[in-house]
Amino acid sequence: MKGWKRLGYILLGILLTAGLVLARPMANSVSSQTLDPKPDLDEMLDNNSDFFPGDFSFDGIVQNSESSPGLFTIYRNPDDDSSYLKLRPDQLRTNYLCVMTLSSGLGDIFYQGWSLGDFVFQFQQVNDTIQLVVPNLYFRTDADDPQRRSIERSFSDSAIASMPIVDTSSDDGAMLIDVNQMLVYGSDLSRLSSIMTWIFGGSVFLQPETSHLTEAEAFPGNVELDVSYNFSGDGIFTYLPSLPDDRAFTIDVHYSFSELPTNNGYQPRLADERVGYFISAYQDLSSFNQRDNFVRNITRWHLEKQHPELAVSPPTEPIVFWIENTVPLEYRDAVRDGVLQWNEAFETAGFEDAIEVRQMPDDAEWDPADVRYNVIRWSNSLYSFALGIAFPRINPLTGQILNADVVLDANLIRYVRNTEGFLAQQQQAFERGTSVMPSPQLCDPNVGEPYLRWISQQATRQQPDDTNAIAERWQQRLNQTILSDDTCFGMGMAYQGAMASLSLATLQNVLPSGDEMDTFIHQFVAHLTAHEVGHTLGLRHNFRASMMLEPEELNDLSITRDRGLAGSVMDYTAVNLAPVGTEQGDYYSVKVGPYDKWAIAYGYTPTASTLPIEESRELEAIARRSPEPDLAYATDQDAFDLVNTSASFWDLSGNPLQYAQQQLDLAQTLWEKLPNRYPLPGESYSELRDRFDMVLSHYFSQVFQMTRYVGGQVFNRDRRGDPGARQPFEPIPLAQQQEALQAINDYVFAADAFSFSPDFLSQLAPSRWFHWGASSPVFRLDYPAYDTILWMQGLTLSDLLSSERLNRIRDAELSYAPGETLALPELFGTLHEDIWTEVMEPSDDDASISSIRRGLQRQHLNILSNMALRNTDAISDATNFMDFVVALFTLDAPEDARVLARYQLRQLDEEIGRALRRHDDDMDTITIAYLEDTQDRIAKVIDAPLRGR
Repeated sequence: MKGWKRLGYILLGILLTAGLVLARPMANSVSSQTLDPKPDLDEMLDNNSDFFPGDFSFDGIVQNSESSPGLFTIYRNPDDDSSYLKLRPDQLRTNYLCVMTLSSGLGDIFYQGWSLGDFVFQFQQVNDTIQLVVPNLYFRTDADDPQRRSIERSFSDSAIASMPIVDTSSDDGAMLIDVNQMLVYGSDLSRLSSIMTWIFGGSVFLQPETSHLTEAEAFPGNVELDVSYNFSGDGIFTYLPSLPDDRAFTIDVHYSFSELPTNNGYQPRLADERVGYFISAYQDLSSFNQRDNFVRNITRWHLEKQHPELAVSPPTEPIVFWIENTVPLEYRDAVRDGVLQWNEAFETAGFEDAIEVRQMPDDAEWDPADVRYNVIRWSNSLYSFALGIAFPRINPLTGQILNADVVLDANLIRYVRNTEGFLAQQQQAFERGTSVMPSPQLCDPNVGEPYLRWISQQATRQQPDDTNAIAERWQQRLNQTILSDDTCFGMGMAYQGAMASLSLATLQNVLPSGDEMDTFIHQFVAHLTAHEVGHTLGLRHNFRASMMLEPEELNDLSITRDRGLAGSVMDYTAVNLAPVGTEQGDYYSVKVGPYDKWAIAYGYTPTASTLPIEESRELEAIARRSPEPDLAYATDQDAFDLVNTSASFWDLSGNPLQYAQQQLDLAQTLWEKLPNRYPLPGESYSELRDRFDMVLSHYFSQVFQMTRYVGGQVFNRDRRGDPGARQPFEPIPLAQQQEALQAINDYVFAADAFSFSPDFLSQLAPSRWFHWGASSPVFRLDYPAYDTILWMQGLTLSDLLSSERLNRIRDAELSYAPGETLALPELFGTLHEDIWTEVMEPSDDDASISSIRRGLQRQHLNILSNMALRNTDAISDATNFMDFVVALFTLDAPEDARVLARYQLRQLDEEIGRALRRHDDDMDTITIAYLEDTQDRIAKVIDAPLRGR
């Protein structure tokens, strides 16, 4: 039980922390929870003068401290480690930006260089205290609108910290506040204590008496502060394998306070939903004549031409990225190439060398977290779940990007060069014990959501007293954690890279230290960097860009070096693995795509207009090009639609269905060749097992690319009047849907889809390492082939017959002409014929049904039974994951599906009866017993009362 609880808390911690860290809060989204403050400073000094000797007046502190003048002057006394911030009266109620970054991490859950958020704040004086207040910037009015007087009364600001004024200068009225009170023991400004409580359920506590400010330096436009936070725990619920003793650990946080630019010539630019930018939005309460009073500005850098008269000019101030001096020497060129790819896109906006890359010197004295620098950082971890992550910092008043960092994890190289690293991460973090659950599949809502809900339900059942609250919190944050963009991209890139490494080694004999592997890794690192830098430029994902080229063009270097492999580097493109017998081309795009150039042109092309609304008319000429095939765009919200075939993760080519089948063939070739190559002499048989699991996972992920085509459609963002504008929704042609169903049957449901020899399965031994950071199966040691295959088949079948898909297919009958798209009877009938082949057309020689086929048929029977009965209790009654999936997916199926399920059960009962009568002598005992039991179950379902809605 302890092992279960530990695994649950590890997984929960990873997911919740990812959601909290990646939230990138703006305006009033910072938690107002505070720690219990220390006693009032004046009271402490009055009552304990013996313990606090010295002059604590304004002048006394100034005279006895080392000063660092700047935006806010910082006074530090090295004798007692006290620190004070000088605040002038004119700095009250002025907007500043706070950026919080992890200066150190734990190598697990908390990672060095990751952002803890950023927000705009003001210092406001309330009697003898200074409050740190996050102003509500979501609601605004014109400067001369009388409604401005009601804003403060209608919408609240957020006071997140309060500090007593230590003393005030008699000369200019400047005030001193205690920095330790503000950052260490007076407030939870970084939210670390809140995060710890969320993750570990109150078993970890901040130790303010041993936490302290370590660095403080002021500059004209910013103040940089480092705080070291010490935490202690009970060591039971704080299991972190990266710690030598999980009863105590330290996390350092870097704070940057900087002034927001004003009157600097930056003009906000209005967003257009046809082009994918992050948005800074507010409501204009002075607007009564607009259909929508939201003002949506894109997020972008402030670029101006040195020579406005030229079509292409260098910027007055380029965007400068520094490569941190911790990045290994051999990967710096790839990082540099990834950043500089974007200069080609900026040329379309009229800028030459808009981005510069500089190397951070080894003897640099500045901190990479300093808000004045944009840094490509390097982090190390035990098992990372985001190999690349971007942190742009935005001025929410205008949408101007002020600063940005990209953090790359060292494991991205280890996972690619040595597949074992990725496989170990998979095993430790997501080992299910009986079947494969690779972490990238958790990012698929069809897989991840039911899996996490099942884990949550089981945790509540087994330990209801101490896990019910955790399960509830888990459920609340589910969509924000498992589908978090950067985490999923990092996991997916690791999976793709490891799979490519395995394929190259197995099929092409590429060595980990060979030239071809170096080429692959260079493209891998450059592509990952380019993707994350794209986020720092303001761009969102574009999951439709992978469809630019046809399958036969993907390995033609004359095409890919000219146009790229995809329309955008902002897609989650699958690694381009050439089909067997085809010469390998580029693995990843080596340049930005046509969409990237178009999007940068929209966001950064200078215009002659002085107002955003006037400028938008000039930009319309750019945006209305959206129907052009190479500029296709679909982002995260579009990808969550399970039948939107044009917005999918990890696909490639303009025919993803064909590409998926090619990858399935590649996977089959791989698992056939694995026993001949692994393990090498002297290696453990677990090497073979781990690689087989990876290939099987790749196989499964390709199947889910095909399920999108069943009842599928394409969503377009074109507007009426755009040249070549398309309808918002276009159905996948019926022939292509039928092709997808046939392929799923051939590769998943067919009796020979998974034909593994007994000799091969008997070699799949588990790892026997057992120590910190590594574990091995304790109970079942042999490979759970039946459970693994059935899990894949059952989840695929449940997805095909999910209520959401069935509702969409039903609705499509109203949106499209008859015969234009798949209908419910055809879907039900096709699956019935594919799954019950042995009953409908028994073999003359042997009518027996294999165990794998019986398992699949039972899953189909369960789905039909749940639909026919409207069995809403099936979710809570489920005792295994697959029953839970069936119950969850079939909940609220349309009535037409219910009657079809009932019809098919009656039909199946008749077919089984005929098969038993005709082939009783050709069936083994287990087949006869199974079919008779199936008939009994069908009879009970047919006779059972129908549940009400």
